[in-house]
Amino acid sequence: MLIVARGRWTYDGVRELPVDIVGLDHDFWFELDRADGVAGPDDRPRQPDAPGLLYYVRFRHAGETSTPTWPDSAGYPTVEEARRAAESRVPGAIVWA
Repeated sequence: MLIVARGRWTYDGVRELPVDIVGLDHDFWFELDRADGVAGPDDRPRQPDAPGLLYYVRFRHAGETSTPTWPDSAGYPTVEEARRAAESRVPGAIVWA
């Protein structure tokens, strides 16, 4: 797991909360379904980008570096798509570091 972007957003106008984007070398949700025995025979993992990563948004576990982790989004092929997904889930702006 690699944290590739960190940001902060304001909840309810008063409380700053963290968000990050992590890169994983596998499709987290596909592997979870497969481990739980619920992946269908036609299900396929999402393919990573050129560096071999899929990018996930984390709100609840933002900043944590221990593994395993639990993302709060689907996997995206680019960091920019993951950032847009994060920004669509908060009421205000995210300030990316």
